[in-house]
Amino acid sequence: MTTTAPPIADDPAGSGSPATDFALALLGALARAGVTDVVVSPGSRSQALALAAVALERAGGVTVHVRLDERTAGFFALGLAVESGRPAAVVTTSGTAVANLHPAVLEAHHSGVPMVVLSADRPDELRGIGSNQTTVQPGLFGPAVAFVRDVQAPTAGGVDQDAVRSLAREAVAVAAGHTGQPGPVQLNVAFREPLSAGLRAEDVQGVPDDEVDLEHARRRVHTDLPVAELAPDEVPGTVVVAGHDAGEDAERIAWELGAPLLAEVSSGARFGRNLVVAYRDLLRDADFGGAVRRAVVLGHPTLSREVPALLQRDDVETVVVRGPGADPYDPARASRPSAETTFVSDVRVTGRTTPAHRAWVGRWVATSRALLGDGDAGPDLDAKRSADRTERNRFLRDEVALRRRAVDREMLVEAVWGATWPHDRLVLGASQLIRVADAHVAGKKLRVHANRGLAGIDGTVSTALGIAAALDRSPDSIGTTRVLVGDLTFLHDLGAFVTGTEERRHRVQVVVGNDGGGAIFRGLEVVATTPEQDMRRMMTTPQQVDVERVVTGLGWSYRRAATWGDLEAVLTDPAERLVVEVPLV
Repeated sequence: MTTTAPPIADDPAGSGSPATDFALALLGALARAGVTDVVVSPGSRSQALALAAVALERAGGVTVHVRLDERTAGFFALGLAVESGRPAAVVTTSGTAVANLHPAVLEAHHSGVPMVVLSADRPDELRGIGSNQTTVQPGLFGPAVAFVRDVQAPTAGGVDQDAVRSLAREAVAVAAGHTGQPGPVQLNVAFREPLSAGLRAEDVQGVPDDEVDLEHARRRVHTDLPVAELAPDEVPGTVVVAGHDAGEDAERIAWELGAPLLAEVSSGARFGRNLVVAYRDLLRDADFGGAVRRAVVLGHPTLSREVPALLQRDDVETVVVRGPGADPYDPARASRPSAETTFVSDVRVTGRTTPAHRAWVGRWVATSRALLGDGDAGPDLDAKRSADRTERNRFLRDEVALRRRAVDREMLVEAVWGATWPHDRLVLGASQLIRVADAHVAGKKLRVHANRGLAGIDGTVSTALGIAAALDRSPDSIGTTRVLVGDLTFLHDLGAFVTGTEERRHRVQVVVGNDGGGAIFRGLEVVATTPEQDMRRMMTTPQQVDVERVVTGLGWSYRRAATWGDLEAVLTDPAERLVVEVPLV
């Protein structure tokens, strides 16, 4: 850890509070380095940063978002960065406030999402003597942050603007991935009393657009790895695996290699003619998975056991495009420490495919479609158009029966997927529902996010709200941010629904598939040998929370969709902040 303090200049001008002068200088410098959003939770020691942020917003420099607790603030900042591709700054006061950022910081680290933590602290003389709300904050996040600066408390005499700008640019560069993997950084800033001073509008200058370096803050993957030149194999046996955050390039590579595309639902590559939805089933089949001899991997696969099992085989050559996350994806090392996975920065395809490659892909795609079937085709449309009155009546009965059907997980994920369009955003929680979606929903070019760095249920709704805030920034934006979660994931982030009355509202629809507990644990092997009551109490943790009373009490609209007809109607509800509860069968 490096400890530094920007030098003090001889400029005596200022607000009367060195804390305020420094806070304004730092936030202005971050804005010039490309940080457009500042997320603030209220606190005393951080008041200079908070009040400087809102003054800068008013003058035209940043957009400020206030969240009432730090845990949700951290994930809100994560969502802003996911959508914008640039780090958001998140401001906290001292003590446990900083520790509450830890889940979001860990997720940002493991998924390679940039973030700038601005933690306020006591000055040196108040540390280590039992001062209130004082702990060791520099390095609190351990290896999850690659850049920590413990900034000594500013003193009277003015701020060296050049030094502060240099500090801000360095912090943003590290967060964005100029020198390593992108992720969170920490500027721990000490403040002495007076902790702030009033700022008049005429005392604060905005940051002109031509001084904002957005490209400096844009996320990138810095790597010295080579670009792999791959040709379609002589005997077709290649698959392209697109894990979370793989991006659209995976679809192109699969097409050019003549390879089946095994794309997870949050990969950003779940579309195209080579897409194989039922990839888990086919990887277990010796005629398909057993014939694979090369796998090209992009993103972070997390939703199946079959993919890592494939990559652990001795007879499969594995090429991994290094992603932004902290750790390279290399499951082969778990079973074969000496395994030689090839890591590259990108893939360039040379050569052309042959009819044999098209046949290889065609078998995978056709068999996947056959396994999934046509689903419930619903009422017979030919009967609707029939001249026979009996046939028309049969159509009406079938349609009414379909609309009255209770909703199961597959119906829910397909309805949400079908209601979401490219101008929308879809966020999937770490529940059973994301796995059902991965196994069933068809190809569609959507922006889908899930917190898959550590695949925890923490902060899913808060992340979605951050995504919505970034999406709504464009005056032409018409999209809705839709969140699909299980009931425990929903309950785990209730703090996300608590927003100050002064904050902007965004178009967000939270869909809660409520099956009364943690359904994902029902698939564990231990279920076969554990008493049912022990599994219920210790793992599935059934609950009976009144979702309607909770969310309406927090100022959100509520709808209940108990049937397919209800669900179809409610997913197009224009309510600005809506929670849809879907009891699952």
